[in-house]
Amino acid sequence: MSIRNFLFGRTLATHEEGEQRVGPISGIPMLGLDALSSVIPVFLSYVLSFVFVGIYWNNHHHLFQAAHRVNGRILWANLHLLFWLSLMPFVTRWMAETHFASWPVSLYGLVLLLGGCAYFILSRALIAYHGPDSSLATALGRDVKARTSLAFYGAAIALSFINSWIAYGLYVLVAIFWLVPDRRIEQVVGRGAD
Repeated sequence: MSIRNFLFGRTLATHEEGEQRVGPISGIPMLGLDALSSVIPVFLSYVLSFVFVGIYWNNHHHLFQAAHRVNGRILWANLHLLFWLSLMPFVTRWMAETHFASWPVSLYGLVLLLGGCAYFILSRALIAYHGPDSSLATALGRDVKARTSLAFYGAAIALSFINSWIAYGLYVLVAIFWLVPDRRIEQVVGRGAD
């Protein structure tokens, strides 16, 4: 099983099937628009987490496409990334169930921040192993995009105690930032194949 399959499976498996919302009259299920409005925070939480897992999946794939070999340090850095990403289902569910309360939104951001740090460490370990003149080092450069994302996560964590929706908005902004295709690795790897 690959890291990608594991992460997608964990993200999708966290939502319990058969959960029923009960309306104001005990025992009568909510089937109308009231039921829909009560699950919007849950939906938003899971959509954002799915997008982040997809972003990591794509970037992880590209990162290792540019790598020609790995060592023990790289494998441990990869496991470090996997650890933080494996916490996504937990913080996603907590944030969803509390309808974006400050602490869960803050912890969600902390997991994103530490996952981002782990990805940055992984990319630096790959560059260190392949050398500063490698195609990977050329493609990533100073990696301003990753550093900016980490700063946004930090700001969102602090802002979650003022307004958790602003923090959520910053998480969405980072996701949009990464959804814009990053062709740096593709371009460098493509040139090397010519």
